Amino acid sequence: MSGIRNYRDLEVWRLGMELAASVYRVTATFPASERYGLVSQLQRCAVSIPSNIAEGHERDSTRDFLRFLSMTQGSLAELETQLMLAAELDLTRSTDIEPLLAVAAELGRMLNGLQSKLRTRLSPPSLASGL
Repeated sequence: MSGIRNYRDLEVWRLGMELAASVYRVTATFPASERYGLVSQLQRCAVSIPSNIAEGHERDSTRDFLRFLSMTQGSLAELETQLMLAAELDLTRSTDIEPLLAVAAELGRMLNGLQSKLRTRLSPPSLASGL
C-alpha cells in the first residue's frame, strides 16, 4: 500500500463513498412509509461501509484494520440483502438496484483483495523462502 497516506487515498474507500451516496439517492425515491424502516437500514449500513474502512485504516495495527474490513464485509452483505428486498417489495425498480449491486460486488472483490494483501503482512515468512 505504498503511496497511501490516509484512508482517502484508498480506492476501496472511494468506491464505498460512491456506493453510499448512490444508496441515498435511490432511497430518496422510496415511499415515505419506509423512512424509518428499510430506508433507514439501507442508509445506515451504506454509511458504515466507508466509515469502517476509514476507522480501520486509522487504527494502530494491521490486525485492527483487518477486523474493521471484516465488519465492512458484513455491512456490504447486509446492504446487498436489503437492496434485493427493496426490489422484491417493489419499493424501487430493479433497474435502479442492479447498478448498486454491481458496485457492491466490485467493492466486495476489492475488499477481499485488500484483506488478502494485509494478511500476507501478518504471516511469518516461510522457511522455504529463506533457502
